[in-house]
Amino acid sequence: MPAVPDSPTRASSAISGFERTFADALAPLTVPWRGADAPEPTLLAVNPQLAESLGLDMDTLRSDDGLALLSGAATPVDTTPVATAYSGHQFGGYAPLLGDGRALLLGELLDAAGHRVDLQLKGSGPTPFSRGGDGFAVVGPMLREYLVSEAMFALGIPTTRSLSVVATGRGVHRTEVERGAVLARVAASHLRVGTFELAARNPELLQPLADYAIARHFPELVELPENGNDNRYIGFFEAVLDRQAALVAKWMLVGFVHGVMNTDNTTISGETIDYGPCAFIDAFDPSAVFSSIDHGGRYAFGNQPTVLKWNLARFAETQLTLVSDQPRAAIDAVTEVLTTFDARYNRYFDEGFRAKVGLLGASDEHELIDDLLTLMNAHRSDWTGTFRALAAELRGESTPLATLIPADDRNSWLKRWRGALDRLGHDHQRTADRMDRINPLYIPRNHHLDAALAAAADADLAPFEQLLAAVTQPFDQLDERDHYAMPAPESFTASFQTFCGT
Repeated sequence: MPAVPDSPTRASSAISGFERTFADALAPLTVPWRGADAPEPTLLAVNPQLAESLGLDMDTLRSDDGLALLSGAATPVDTTPVATAYSGHQFGGYAPLLGDGRALLLGELLDAAGHRVDLQLKGSGPTPFSRGGDGFAVVGPMLREYLVSEAMFALGIPTTRSLSVVATGRGVHRTEVERGAVLARVAASHLRVGTFELAARNPELLQPLADYAIARHFPELVELPENGNDNRYIGFFEAVLDRQAALVAKWMLVGFVHGVMNTDNTTISGETIDYGPCAFIDAFDPSAVFSSIDHGGRYAFGNQPTVLKWNLARFAETQLTLVSDQPRAAIDAVTEVLTTFDARYNRYFDEGFRAKVGLLGASDEHELIDDLLTLMNAHRSDWTGTFRALAAELRGESTPLATLIPADDRNSWLKRWRGALDRLGHDHQRTADRMDRINPLYIPRNHHLDAALAAAADADLAPFEQLLAAVTQPFDQLDERDHYAMPAPESFTASFQTFCGT
């Protein structure tokens, strides 16, 4: 592996107490490295609540030492940052070596609950894995990840989180020169399916990696035997599969499109990671694609569960030699688990959807749910707005839903829906209130997010901060935020695209 670059990077005590259990246990999957200098670091965004949960002092983070560390220009005093190596399937094609091309793992911290988390910098400069890229990032995409990841957290969706965005004072060449920026990202870990795809090529690495991941994310499996029909590795595969089935169901329930569901963006922890070409749908459309590079629609909104299952099949392949030394037995064992994905996903989605429409306790309302989705698709109903409109309907306010689904089509369904609520003994007012507690009013709608990022690129952070405040309180209606609940005009959605932001 390459040596740490000779640079003037200095040590910073702004954040101390780092550990490096991953780098110590799996050194061949890491390269000690340093970030590039930041000529004029400026704090654009910082997350006080997250900082507090990590025991970090805000004044220290805002200090020169803090900005140097958060920009990558300084290293921690008690550990050496590393770039991590991994492989991955990107749009279905295998890339044998990817790795952190513009990221550095500063180290691990324990949060207030005693959970181990990674603190990683994104956009801190080139690494041995940059593959011809410059390793830098720019303001817009880093603020996008900050805002969307925090919105996802507020929606109760497992996700990496954002501690800060620092403008570096460096000009970065894209189609034009843009302001460079570094995101500080917090994750349960940065272990990915792609990490296992790389380790599977080295028998000496695979089992230590699996044991490390089990101890860190699934400690209940540690005591299971290494061999036999119920060994820890088949349990490990099942646990990862179940978390990912639950995660993609949550994405679908809020209308989130990840945009680049490569195996190197599929976490072992079950967290959402990498918010490059992501978007939220306005009109319900299973074929919705926003990413400028997804020409075939592989990662379309409605394809996400199928793609996730495909990614898990690639993960299963990495586990075969751990599950059994008999190839046929290993294949049969992981296949048996993999075939449960559809049922698990459907259960998580159905439970979530029944809650969205107030049908708590229902178990046989599949036709009612399917018919609502058919109506929403036929009329391109706003995904987020429809569920709030249904709650309003229960309160006797018909206008919101009337703008989304014509009366001739909705009335029959509404009669059946109210009948189902009555059979379950659900009071309509209380049901409406319960629905509003789980159906967001404010999400990072694409037109508002684009406008906020455009303003931020011109050094006006006010629109970004106002949108961030709304989407991190997604269920709380405020009159001054009503415009954030409105879907984008058709003229915007017809041409809207997202980009990886590299």
